[in-house]
Amino acid sequence: MADIKYEIKETLGKLSESGKGWSKELNFISWNDKEAKYDIRDWSPEHEKMGKGVTITKEELMKLKALLNEINL
Repeated sequence: MADIKYEIKETLGKLSESGKGWSKELNFISWNDKEAKYDIRDWSPEHEKMGKGVTITKEELMKLKALLNEINL
């Protein structure tokens, strides 16, 4: 499997943290030198390892924000 290259352009926020120090974060990331996108996934403390996540465009993030605003909690 080829190496995955990534650059965290901006850390937007931490959603949660596990007892082992891994944190679920929203970041703006460039994957394999491509245009940066918004990304939610688990990261080890020094960002050297990552879990599975979801990467979305700005337009998808805006739609997600609108959907979340409609939820009555």
